Amino acid sequence: MQKKLTITVDQEVYDGLRKTIGPRKISRFIQELVRPQVVRPNLEAAYADMARDSRREKEAMEWAEATFKDADYEAR
Repeated sequence: MQKKLTITVDQEVYDGLRKTIGPRKISRFIQELVRPQVVRPNLEAAYADMARDSRREKEAMEWAEATFKDADYEAR
């Protein structure tokens, strides 16, 4: 469901949005910018999905093991 929101911006910002984005696309542009800042994904579900991908898990484990081996040789 969509909700209507009224916001106030400077004339310069408004003109720039209309010129750069287009008059009928401003709402979508703002939503795409704001969404990642205010809508948090369900990380537990996302991590569970990633863990079920055996190929990705194998690659991640190989990378981690190689990284740990490199850390053993670093000067302390």
